[in-house]
Amino acid sequence: MTTALLTANPGAADFSDTTWWLVVIKALAIFVFLMLNTLIVIWFERRVIGRMQQRPGPNRTGPFGLLQTLADGIKLALKEDIIPKAADKAVYIIAPAIAGAMAFVSFAIIPFGPEVSIFGHRTPLQLTDIPVAVIFVLAVASVGVYGILLAGWSSGSTYPLLGGLRSSAQIVSYEIAMGLSLVPVFLYAGSMSTSEIVHAQTSQWFIIPAIFSFVVYVITMLGETNRLPFDLAEGEGELTGGFHTEYSSLKFAMFFLGEYVNMLTVSALATTLFLGGWRAPWPLSSINDGMFNHGWWPILWFVVKLWMFLFFFVWVRGSLPRVRYDQFMRFGWKFLIPASLLWIVAVATIRALPDITDTGRRGLFIAIGVLALIGGAIAWAVDSRSARRADEGGWDLGEIDPFAGGHPVPPLPGQTIAVTRGPRPRPADSERALTGAAPSTTEEDLRG
Repeated sequence: MTTALLTANPGAADFSDTTWWLVVIKALAIFVFLMLNTLIVIWFERRVIGRMQQRPGPNRTGPFGLLQTLADGIKLALKEDIIPKAADKAVYIIAPAIAGAMAFVSFAIIPFGPEVSIFGHRTPLQLTDIPVAVIFVLAVASVGVYGILLAGWSSGSTYPLLGGLRSSAQIVSYEIAMGLSLVPVFLYAGSMSTSEIVHAQTSQWFIIPAIFSFVVYVITMLGETNRLPFDLAEGEGELTGGFHTEYSSLKFAMFFLGEYVNMLTVSALATTLFLGGWRAPWPLSSINDGMFNHGWWPILWFVVKLWMFLFFFVWVRGSLPRVRYDQFMRFGWKFLIPASLLWIVAVATIRALPDITDTGRRGLFIAIGVLALIGGAIAWAVDSRSARRADEGGWDLGEIDPFAGGHPVPPLPGQTIAVTRGPRPRPADSERALTGAAPSTTEEDLRG
């Protein structure tokens, strides 16, 4: 049965010689890999952003500050664990566990390399693989958002609830665009199995013919992981800390850990689907019949590509400001999703053309991708300009006195500020007006 499957799918990973204890060893190796990379990437992020902002970053604890993240983790573990009085305790405790655990599960289907010999057994450098492995990652990410949503709801506070609702809305929106960006890869590879997708990129990485899908995926992976400029679920300028405002100690650390492990997951998936996975870059792939694509060398290429995406995460956080929530959602629904659908139709049509060479087909893909980007940019600019000209949503909510309550209140979209004449009311008089009490009389009023 296994031989027949491998004959039908020559790129499929063969786990027939993998024993149960070897599965345990690989699972522990993946867990250690993720934990170590999380410690390093947090230090790396603080150092790089520090340099971008002309400050040193962590440089005290350990050589070059390398132990600062470990010290922060110990500090979090020793902090007091506070549970709000209004919280639903059972859900409040389970939520960070869901968010943290789901972040680790997705890495089970990521291939780190080809088959190698471990203690006399031939096994792929991959924990497991299934025919719908990429869909499995999207499904796990959808479950992970339940941790964020339940955390916001169970905290019994307004700001966490708003953060949880924001996160669920943006992940639904951007997971649609992310899923659509992966469809051209499935069309090229003829499979959703990660090992078969890597095998299909033996002669050419999919980033070249599917450049538009790659750009869409890179944008959506920022929204999927709640990272700047799309960290609207935890925007400290609006929601204090968002869904984890009421969390402390190790529960907060679980959310923090889940975010960075999710960064590693989406980066590893981008490496696997668009950059050839563990395959060596040209010209190393052509040396000595591809000697750098065998043995343990591919782990090096995989890690290098992974860290290229992690650097992109850090660079974007230190460079771009946070966008407005309505802009973020409009960009997803009005540009990314329609453009991805058109791109899928174009890819399917061109691949079905009978009399066209591979070079011509590749040129058509690149030309359509460039035209899609230009057309999308023009449509986005026109839509933004029309939104600025008209009242947002087309609503007419009338006039508002911003000082009616004693404190300045900004107008809602569609409201206009009423021009008031005379002195502004004092806060004390406004409170009495709301309660029906008589306004206060001061010596200054009697003189006037």
